[in-house]
Amino acid sequence: MANRNLLPPSNPLPLTTAERVVAPTRAPLQSGVHDFVTDHSLIRPASHHDQVVDHHMGATTANHHLGQQVAVPLSAPVLGRRQPGRQGDHDRSNFFSSDDNALTKQIQGTHAPDVQELDVKPLLAIVEDIMRLATPASHDTNLIPGGQIVASSQHVEKLDDKAFHNTTASGHDNNKVYDNSKIYDNSKVVYESKVYGSTYDHDADIVRVLAYPINKISCEIVCKSSAGGESHTVTMHLLNTLSNYSWAAKVVITFAAFAINYGEFWLVEHLQAKDPLAKNIATLKDLPDVMAHAGALQQKFDQVLNLLNQVLKVTHRIIEFKELPDVYISHDSPEYMAATAHIPLAVYWIIRSLLVCASTLLNLIGSGHEYITSTAESWEISSLAHKLSIILEHLQTQFKNCRDFVEKKKEEDEYKRFVIIMTSAHVDNMKVLRAMFRSREDQRPLYNGRTKTNERLDVLRSKYVLLLISDLELPLEELHILNSIHRQQSDRHEYEVLWLPVIHDPSTTTAAAAAMTPMQEKAFQDLRNVMPWYSVEHPSLVERVAIRYIREYWKFVHMPMLVVLDPHGKPSNHDALPMIWSWGTEAFPFTGEHEKYLWASKIWNITLLADNIDARIPLWVEENKVICLYGGEDIQWIRNFTRKAREVAEALHVPLEMLYVGKRNPKEKVRSCNETIAKERLSNVFAAGDDYYDYVWFFWVRLWGLWNSRKKIGMTVENDVIMREILDVLAYDSSNHQGWAAFSWSNRDITKGNAEKLMPVLDNYAQWAYKVDRPDRFVRALDEELQGFHPEHHCTRLILPASDGQISERVVCSECGKTMDKFVLYSCCTD
Repeated sequence: MANRNLLPPSNPLPLTTAERVVAPTRAPLQSGVHDFVTDHSLIRPASHHDQVVDHHMGATTANHHLGQQVAVPLSAPVLGRRQPGRQGDHDRSNFFSSDDNALTKQIQGTHAPDVQELDVKPLLAIVEDIMRLATPASHDTNLIPGGQIVASSQHVEKLDDKAFHNTTASGHDNNKVYDNSKIYDNSKVVYESKVYGSTYDHDADIVRVLAYPINKISCEIVCKSSAGGESHTVTMHLLNTLSNYSWAAKVVITFAAFAINYGEFWLVEHLQAKDPLAKNIATLKDLPDVMAHAGALQQKFDQVLNLLNQVLKVTHRIIEFKELPDVYISHDSPEYMAATAHIPLAVYWIIRSLLVCASTLLNLIGSGHEYITSTAESWEISSLAHKLSIILEHLQTQFKNCRDFVEKKKEEDEYKRFVIIMTSAHVDNMKVLRAMFRSREDQRPLYNGRTKTNERLDVLRSKYVLLLISDLELPLEELHILNSIHRQQSDRHEYEVLWLPVIHDPSTTTAAAAAMTPMQEKAFQDLRNVMPWYSVEHPSLVERVAIRYIREYWKFVHMPMLVVLDPHGKPSNHDALPMIWSWGTEAFPFTGEHEKYLWASKIWNITLLADNIDARIPLWVEENKVICLYGGEDIQWIRNFTRKAREVAEALHVPLEMLYVGKRNPKEKVRSCNETIAKERLSNVFAAGDDYYDYVWFFWVRLWGLWNSRKKIGMTVENDVIMREILDVLAYDSSNHQGWAAFSWSNRDITKGNAEKLMPVLDNYAQWAYKVDRPDRFVRALDEELQGFHPEHHCTRLILPASDGQISERVVCSECGKTMDKFVLYSCCTD
């Protein structure tokens, strides 16, 4: 912190030649207008054709005040009288030209920081407050956080003196950070000062440390501007004076120095109508009555305010670059260096803009009631505002790139920490759950579907947690079946189901773009309201790293999955849905060992195929009836098949019960078939009305779950009978057959076949009827006939859901035993 420019010297040193300003002398001008002349300028009458060229603004200027004597230094243009700019300005496409590169090198040559990095935000907050309060009396202004002064048409006449003194004295009270949001009661614009989170003592120390260089720069701005100094030279002089400070500090110190002059000017203007002291000062300065000439001066004030807006915005952006966390983006890294390469140029133009604003105010001194606004002066202010707006746009783009870089690095670190949490051992599951959901200790991020209330994560402590992961297209039939199984569980105290909706992909969607649409909000609410278990209060509470982990490690894409976390938070099953479909509540605790145990005593029979999907099936088994399950969506084949099957059963005195199981992914055709079968009493159906859909869907999804579960315990089609039988039924449903059927006697013998085999065999039942001397021999005799019948041609297809990478690389045909060709099928069928 040691630096000669930070604190005033105990014994003031004599001014150098460069710092000494000759006392201005007043030269009488026409129409009562005065100007300041120093020994640095020449006095001569100005003609209409006098021109000077600013090699840095690119301005060719002409003085339009005919007959007026002006102070023009030999190195024009001057401060104190604004000059018109060049014919046109920089194009955005080539804004940073070679001239700017040369200027940047010149600016960087003044930069030799040897002062500890200062937090200049508290100082900038005071500057913003001055800009808001010190405003033309014909305007009502409020400062928008982030650097914008907004002028509205209404004037706020009453000011809360107590609030004014509390905020302008130090910007703080003893307990709060800088906040002057209650100074104005403005219905149009509500001002909120930017909260930086620093303490009062820290802020006061920063202001005290910088008070001396601020006042020094303030004096230099007045002196150099009054002396008619050339704008580029004065700007470079100030940069040399502030060489020891960072770029952000240079800007804020200069801005604060300008704010002192700006605030003092408007303080006199505000008070001159009611305070004799202010009136006398205004008289001595020969200031114009701004209120009396509001119409003539308003445009100029608006231009100055617009330029100051741009200065504030660029200043905030420069400070934001400095606040980027160097743990993620080092200030020496190529990314940061490239992004901030034009900050020195931005600092130059900010300081130069502030000098122009200061010069504009100085021009009012001594002009009295006959101040004449200059077109050249207005043009230069507008040109600088435009230049700063282009610089701001460039810096905003670079800052966004840096911020995205930081966010990506930060998210990578967070993801690595999350992976460590998920793979580490824990005492209970709370650390894992808290890492997955964004919530504080006192928040209730869970919604209880049973009680319709919100609860804390602690209700899941040390329990098995079944994470139901899906998007917002979770099938209602799946919810209905899960709900039915959920009601049957007897061990509710040991596990809970928690719905975790995954809506966006973090790898392709930014956090800002992940907001839900109104349609998605409604879909989420509708699904949550029909779930009797827990769900997150809102999808936004699911951490992005958790969603990424779910997609990358658990391979979630679209199909719902049920991940089991044991009481210690360790994933014990990456998808327990096949177990749930296959075994219901008996699947608990959903581990691989328990899955093997459940399969140990199972054989291929009607109970395994249909379970207790329909309550009549166990009764038919007990009554030793022949049970026929059949499917398809060709109603004419269904009529022919059911009639022929009943004919054969009656002829052979076989007690037959038939049940229609439809087709996987049932659509309108299956619904129509179900209604026709029930109406014509062709056979039994699961249920009438809309409930049939849930039963049909569950029959097929359970069958796929059996196949998947069998595969997970290491079985293959080549070495396992159950796998082959399940695969045959799935192939029947996938192929373009008219239908299929499976026959079973009680819970023992079982056979099956597709339409191409069944109808010829049943039509010729007279040829093998002698084998059926008892009802219990019907299925065995039918199986022998089906096995011996080989159609000349066959075309077998098998469609399996590609949900979790469990698709076999090799599947053999159930008809001929050859390896089936493998294709990728994308289907969207609306029936």
